[in-house]
Amino acid sequence: MIIMVSVAFLNPLSVEAEQIVRDMGDLSKIYEQNPDLIHAVDTSKSQTISDNQSIPKNYYELAIKRMEWYIKKKNDKNYNYKDYAFLFNPEISKFDVVAFFILAQAIGIKFNPNSRESKLFVDLQGSIIEERLEELSISERRNICGKILDELIQHDNIKWTFLEEILSSKKLSLHELILDNGDIILDKEDFLERFRDKITHRNPERMYELLIGDPVKELIMIKMIMQKTEDYIKKVNEMSQKVEPHPYLLEVGEKISKILSDNLRYYTTYQGEMKGFRLNPEAFPPCIKLTLNGVQSGNRNDAIVLLLTSFLSYSRLYPSIFRDNVSVKVSDVDPDLKITQNEILPLIYEAAQRCNPPLFDDDPQEKLNITAKLGFGVHEQPELKNEGESKWYTPMSCDKIKIHLPALCKPDKTCKKIGNPLSYYKTKSWQLSQQRKNKEQKSYNNKNPNNNKSKTYKSGDRAENSDPTKSGDDDSIGSDSH
Repeated sequence: MIIMVSVAFLNPLSVEAEQIVRDMGDLSKIYEQNPDLIHAVDTSKSQTISDNQSIPKNYYELAIKRMEWYIKKKNDKNYNYKDYAFLFNPEISKFDVVAFFILAQAIGIKFNPNSRESKLFVDLQGSIIEERLEELSISERRNICGKILDELIQHDNIKWTFLEEILSSKKLSLHELILDNGDIILDKEDFLERFRDKITHRNPERMYELLIGDPVKELIMIKMIMQKTEDYIKKVNEMSQKVEPHPYLLEVGEKISKILSDNLRYYTTYQGEMKGFRLNPEAFPPCIKLTLNGVQSGNRNDAIVLLLTSFLSYSRLYPSIFRDNVSVKVSDVDPDLKITQNEILPLIYEAAQRCNPPLFDDDPQEKLNITAKLGFGVHEQPELKNEGESKWYTPMSCDKIKIHLPALCKPDKTCKKIGNPLSYYKTKSWQLSQQRKNKEQKSYNNKNPNNNKSKTYKSGDRAENSDPTKSGDDDSIGSDSH
């Protein structure tokens, strides 16, 4: 038996979904208990919610459950799909659409369109579509995908430029598509008509299934909905500058901010390191030491803006970023920006002044670019109100340093074991810490020759007391391409 799934269940920005939102009425209903919603959740297949307090009873709670599901799915090792099975029940469709719009509008009002929160919500929408498709039969997936694409693409010949916005955002790559004279080929009959005579020693229909088939259509559908979600958030953000937002949406925005902040700290690989540590210049890699001493014209911009800014900020605030692989903002680890302003930026600015000639003297724009690389947009100084206008860049890899800043790449023996300056810093810090402890242990034993018991050291911050070379760090994860 084929399950009838509505278009709105996968595309909350469809015509059908818009009608659902109109039928809901005003926003005052988002906190009202909804018996139909409760029933749909309670009777969902495979649902394991045993605590009635965990069942979303209104649109607001369902919206929060959407966020909670995605965060736990990505970060919680104890995540259980069955705790959120109701999100993949087609019967919840009309409630889910309203929850989507509540979240999209709250995020658009509260946060910058380029913020971590906005990106997370767009990614959430893509992920939930993928999982909902997995719950459907092949025929139902094909049917619903066809309907959605017909609504999204309202003409036969699709030029690749039609997807230019998605391609430029890197949500989709040209190499994932089959093109002919600039047309994107999706339809089977169109593919056979264009390529049947050109395909030899292969079954043309089989080639269609291998090269295009359902996977490419679903991929395009998902990426288009994600792009439309992103566009909608931008639209809401622009409107919120002109019209006073509904107080309920402001409340939801505050709740989202708290959820992300709380969960970021709870679900990172280990706790305690979020506050970072005092910088240890002795553990800096050779490239960073050279940069701090000032670099010559030709290397100044990339060395100061890209390499030093990212290295010092992450080393001081969040040295485990590659291992934890989470999305984080400076304010998550430096809420009032005091460390950034008083410790990190002075070091960067001093290094810029030591350059020959001084970087800001003939290129003052680079001070704005430093702020941008910290995630605060193109401004003179980092301010919380601007956070999210750009991303907080992670340090470039050693391979990129060799290519773009060869004059700074003077590897020592520790460099041979790692692939990123930040990993070097963690490794060297641990080595220096062990040397210090061994020295203290030896001194203690010399002073107490009759005491054979080893001195016990209390375990402190993990970054200083565990071997980072055995921690599972992957220098490639999270590295930005510069």
